[in-house]
Amino acid sequence: MSTTERDYYDLLGVPRDADEGAIKKAFRALARKLHPDVSEEPDAEVRFREVSEAYEVLSNTKTRQLYDRYGHAGLKSGGFQPRNFDMADLSDIFSAFFGEDVFGGRRGGSGATRGADIVAEVVIDLADAAAGAEVTVPLEVAVGCATCSGSGVEPGSPVSSCGRCGGSGRLQQVSNSIFGDFVRTASCPECSGTGRIVERHCGDCSGQGRTLARREVQVDVPAGIHDGQRIRLTGEGHAGTSGGPTGDLYVSIRIREHELFTRDGNDIFSRVDLTIVQAALGAKVSVETLEGQVEVEFQGGTQFGDTKVLRGKGMPVLQGFGKGDHRLFVNILVPRHLTDEQRDLLSQFEKTSDEHTYKVDEGFFDKLKSAFR
Repeated sequence: MSTTERDYYDLLGVPRDADEGAIKKAFRALARKLHPDVSEEPDAEVRFREVSEAYEVLSNTKTRQLYDRYGHAGLKSGGFQPRNFDMADLSDIFSAFFGEDVFGGRRGGSGATRGADIVAEVVIDLADAAAGAEVTVPLEVAVGCATCSGSGVEPGSPVSSCGRCGGSGRLQQVSNSIFGDFVRTASCPECSGTGRIVERHCGDCSGQGRTLARREVQVDVPAGIHDGQRIRLTGEGHAGTSGGPTGDLYVSIRIREHELFTRDGNDIFSRVDLTIVQAALGAKVSVETLEGQVEVEFQGGTQFGDTKVLRGKGMPVLQGFGKGDHRLFVNILVPRHLTDEQRDLLSQFEKTSDEHTYKVDEGFFDKLKSAFR
């Protein structure tokens, strides 16, 4: 069974109301157990990727809420894609999630660390959400230093291996107890966990290997996207250090409120005003939709609270087929300012009316209650 067919809570073995600490603890235990370097189970790598994906979703408030409400389909619609990890190093994976290695220390060795993710927000109109759009996202992002090619070393300056840790970037301390030997691993203080001694750091980046730059990223917003959903752009975040991978960019899409339309899922709601004459006699009126003006015919005797459904005139289904509907809520305009002649005409009409004139159709009160809800 693939990951997309399995429940993330079941994969981690936690209840659906588990807090952040319980989810993190469950993932740590499973990660140490299932990583191919330590597990002899034939499907360990597949299961490890599954629990990593489950943790990535459930440890983030927004993706967890999206998954709880809409399941895997909601994550796909929101642009979520699981990370791809190098299975050769369990420390790389723990660092990506927690900023530390499997033993609880900071990453050492070459000092390579993954760049941080960037979260940006853009605001678009409902029309752009309906048709899809390309938006420009301005960013201030850490990029590899051009002078030292990201090494942090002044060009031409010698680099030697750290003598204290032997170039590993880590120091181990073994302590004995009645329970056995315990090995504690920590970053080497001499080389700050890089495993190397640099004589002169790069002057342009102060040895960081990265500089800040302003750039713009073009983001394709798919038609039908919902307010608050995020789009993930892999490799568009901050550059890593010492050759580490680049982080990702998450673009949160916010949709401005429309002056005429209200959105509910893929359906659009709006109000149409009819005069008492139009409502009584019937009329064709022009109404605004996402696709422009359309002529809509109302039958005589239309009541306040009636709803006219325009099939397929709503929002497109995100990453799917078809569209929602546009629902018109009927409002009856009662004249406020009448001339004497108009008053006389209405009085004459009232004198010629009887019970049959205002007879209420079956289901009227149900429609009225629905309208007020």
